[in-house]
Amino acid sequence: MSHRILVLYGSYRKDRVGIRLANFLVEGLSRRGHDVELIDAKAIGLPMLDKMYKEYSPGEAPEALQALADKIVGADGFVFVTGEYNWGVQPGLKNLTDHFLEEWFWRPAAIASYSAGRLSGARAGLAWHGTLSEMGMVVISSTLAVGPIAATLDEASTPTGKAGEALEKSFERFAADLEWWADAAKTKKRSTPPPY
Repeated sequence: MSHRILVLYGSYRKDRVGIRLANFLVEGLSRRGHDVELIDAKAIGLPMLDKMYKEYSPGEAPEALQALADKIVGADGFVFVTGEYNWGVQPGLKNLTDHFLEEWFWRPAAIASYSAGRLSGARAGLAWHGTLSEMGMVVISSTLAVGPIAATLDEASTPTGKAGEALEKSFERFAADLEWWADAAKTKKRSTPPPY
């Protein structure tokens, strides 16, 4: 079953290396037959959260916010690509997600973390797990943790060396897990509307 999947990425840095992982995931999920789109927080450029999407009257939300809300509501699943900043999450990605709430409900989320070092952004991945659960998503048990990212993916987002081989192998389970939960959520919604 093909799914509409959003890959969300939140670094605002000038020389972003994590975009390699985001692009790798878009390409890999597309090869598996899914309709995949990269949602780049920097490119969308939402302001720091002042007013959530749901706090606007219908038809009054800023254009970028409305367009993103429509994409989120229309998605079957999400992949959050996160770097680790001082043991925490990237502020750009967190700010983007906080503009919405109910729009995220009843779909699976997957977490792919990265860092320049060997811990691979694992602490940021752990922080996102609780946040995404609170936002109404089912967080899949498979994760990807990539580090050092520059030694795993080259500038064209192609896996390199032993770390790249390990990423490719891990990706297959990661993708299959996300697909299973997206299938389950889509099937359940057809038979039984969400309770709220």
